[in-house]
Amino acid sequence: MRVLSLDTATEGCSVALQSGAEVIARFAEVGRSHAQQILSMVDAVLAEAQWSLSMLDGLAASVGPGSFTGVRISVAVAQGLAFGADLPVVPVTTLEALALQVLQRGAQQAMACLDARMGEVYWGSFGADPKRGLVALGPGQVSPPNSVRPPTAGEYQGIGRGFSAYPQLVSLAGLNVLPEHGRALPHAREIAWLGTLRLGLGEGIDPAVLQPLYLRDKVALTEAECAAK
Repeated sequence: MRVLSLDTATEGCSVALQSGAEVIARFAEVGRSHAQQILSMVDAVLAEAQWSLSMLDGLAASVGPGSFTGVRISVAVAQGLAFGADLPVVPVTTLEALALQVLQRGAQQAMACLDARMGEVYWGSFGADPKRGLVALGPGQVSPPNSVRPPTAGEYQGIGRGFSAYPQLVSLAGLNVLPEHGRALPHAREIAWLGTLRLGLGEGIDPAVLQPLYLRDKVALTEAECAAK
């Protein structure tokens, strides 16, 4: 199965092309220039594989949570590419993509955490699953760091920049966060892997119904809220 994946929801901008065990990927931490970078990355991986969009079985797209603008770019680009090539698309969250990075390396449970700004984090907990790659142990959430709690008992491998933004999270009971994992961002490589599994299970959707996952509807604090912090 041939799957193209993309992610622009966080500081990272990435694209991956997966066929079986082979993956061609591009990643850059680009700040705010995602819209200028993402299509050139798509062109680059397709050219390296010598494929066209019409040769793919589907697309996998990051749908958030993340920056509002980045999530919209990811969803819109995936929809445009999928419509043009008449392909199904699979939504994958940034938290799933992060968690899979440690689950594929042997962890049985993972907690993914991203800095949501405004004194909050996006977070979710996942368990390893041989058929689906991972399974959510609870809903993805946005909350202040002091409200983060693993939903079930056991040991969790933490991953994501929420842990480096709020170091107090590292002291949560049952949580282990390696320094390199505290600097991690989502990557299209894991999104492609999950997309391949889900397409194989018949879970591709019409690109017209692909929706962003924001978890909150507020972009910035008011002046009064900033002063109160």
